[in-house]
Amino acid sequence: MANAEHGGRAGNAFAAGAQTARVRLRALRVGLWVIAALLAARQVAAVLGTPKADRLTDLETWVGSDGVLHVKGSLYDSTQFTGTPFGGLVLKPLTRAAEQALGWGWTFGTLLLVVALGLVAARALPQPVSRRTALLAAPVAISLLMLSLPVRNALYLGQTSIIPVLLVLLGCFAVRGERACGVLIGLAAALQPTVLLFAPLLWFTGRRRAAVSTGVTFAALTALAWAAMPHDSNTYWVHHLAGVGLGRAADDLANQSLHGALLRFGLSGPLEIGLFLALGAAVAVLGLRRAVFYARDGQLLLAVAITGCVAVAVSPTTWQYQLLWVLLAVVGRVGRKTSDRFMWPVAVVLVMTLPGKMMLPNMAVLHPVRDNVVLIAALAAATLVPFLSRTSAYYRAPVPTDYAEPVSTRWKRVPLLPVPGRVLARPNLLLELLLIRVGYSAYQQVRLAATGGTNAGGRATAEHHGDQILAVERFLRIDIEHWVNHAVFKIGFLRDFFDFYYESFHFFVPLGVLAVLYVRRPADYRWARSALGFATLFALVGFWLYPLAPPRLMPGLGVIDTVHGVQDFSKPDYGTLTSLTNQYAAMPSLHFGWSLWCGLVIAILAPKGWMKALGLLHPLFTVSAIVATGNHWTLDAVGGAAVVAAGFGLTYLLQGPRPRRPGKTVEAGAEVPVPATGRIRS
Repeated sequence: MANAEHGGRAGNAFAAGAQTARVRLRALRVGLWVIAALLAARQVAAVLGTPKADRLTDLETWVGSDGVLHVKGSLYDSTQFTGTPFGGLVLKPLTRAAEQALGWGWTFGTLLLVVALGLVAARALPQPVSRRTALLAAPVAISLLMLSLPVRNALYLGQTSIIPVLLVLLGCFAVRGERACGVLIGLAAALQPTVLLFAPLLWFTGRRRAAVSTGVTFAALTALAWAAMPHDSNTYWVHHLAGVGLGRAADDLANQSLHGALLRFGLSGPLEIGLFLALGAAVAVLGLRRAVFYARDGQLLLAVAITGCVAVAVSPTTWQYQLLWVLLAVVGRVGRKTSDRFMWPVAVVLVMTLPGKMMLPNMAVLHPVRDNVVLIAALAAATLVPFLSRTSAYYRAPVPTDYAEPVSTRWKRVPLLPVPGRVLARPNLLLELLLIRVGYSAYQQVRLAATGGTNAGGRATAEHHGDQILAVERFLRIDIEHWVNHAVFKIGFLRDFFDFYYESFHFFVPLGVLAVLYVRRPADYRWARSALGFATLFALVGFWLYPLAPPRLMPGLGVIDTVHGVQDFSKPDYGTLTSLTNQYAAMPSLHFGWSLWCGLVIAILAPKGWMKALGLLHPLFTVSAIVATGNHWTLDAVGGAAVVAAGFGLTYLLQGPRPRRPGKTVEAGAEVPVPATGRIRS
């Protein structure tokens, strides 16, 4: 204590540690701003690099030959104008003034709106927030906005969806005075009528002047537009809201509202309208009650997000570019345990940045979920997700994650991330399943993109690489593919066995191993899953850099495709099979790589000797199957083994050896002992 008080070693060490922490925080902040800037530059480059005829197509609604600026009659006689009459009244003269440079101005103007939205949202986080969170929130918010589908659509197509959201956030968090708040939100409602749902939120949270000002502003602006354009106003407020609709059909997949979902389910007429009104009223009442509760709880940004999600659900038409409200719900905290905190924000980010087909398998039974995934997220945020109250003991102090004892750093000279703790607790199942599905979708996309999106595009390169692999195998005297393939083909039961093994065990066994580890050995599950993920990532790099034709797709080699039948080499894609996915993702072989991962995990963790031996038989059968069926070269298996070794090696480097003791279940509210040499992180 004396040393610390008088500037001794302890005090110097503390000051040095604080200085190091500040430097790291500053570097992290700069890095995040750089990422946000790169994402913004990428989005702008994607827009401006697209041919003029294909970008900012929604601006054709204004400046096109049949656009708003060139029609003499109603706004709605133009090319799919779907905005409010007030929106047309205000934006038409502005658009005419900027007609020549509208594309550039719109793109960079939208970019500035996104930055402003991210800054306001970051400042609106519920207090108190740590200094670290306050410094990092803005670049993270802007990056998430740049990645979201609504913002990408607004930049690419030229849409106004960001303006109402920004006006509401400015009214709630930036301006002073309730009247100014109401004017901004009323202006937003004049552009997007469902924003009127914020008036009850203001009223029931004590900001009654703001609520009245919102209603008065909306009514005045709408009346102004009605007086200036009575025919257009009648078309919008009577014709449109009566169910006829404007622009695209209301049952279009892009309409993520309850009305659109009911139409897609096959309902129509009075039954559909009645059900929509009943469900919409229920969602509005329940959602607004929850929003009022969280606003009174001090989480006004979450309350705004919930109200926006209600607006998404109950609007007759909610197109994709109007769904930005759902992303704001990421600020809600869900889960009593630290390990559960990432489930909701990750799910929201994935829903808002990826199309539904990437998150769910292409199965008919899942199509209702896939086609309405954003609506489901909005309904969940509005009515179901149990966001924590700030008065909850778990809001700022969740049940901590159980970590194994720390291990010393391995190779100190390797400039990698600091050694993270080895978690013993079981991860959240829904989050794991979601990430596995998204990871596999990305794997499929990269496989196909490696040849430019078509197999024909990469055929010559893949066959050239096939000649290279064959030459190396002949030099090493391991070119056994033709001999093994024809030998197996002549023996019926053996051919059928290897065909079945090749088609069935590739996914079944790894998923089974992961499932058993998840239930019985959660700490080992994390270790094994990380190794498998790294190995697959390395394999994707191989597919990208070295597209390779397998033996069955090498013209003149004479290898028989025992699984898929004879390929017609006169066709660019060799028939139906090769048009479905990239058949040139052969090096490295993930068939063998995943089977080797299974065998090693079983051999390491299985309690019985016969189990270990049975596990090691799987990669042996797999390598025999991939060669016998003509789907891989022998060297592909070597590549598969290499990426698996790299996956385990990187896992060891980042996490250390796998934990040697089983995980413990930590009950909510229970005290967690901290070992003398261990650590517990929250």
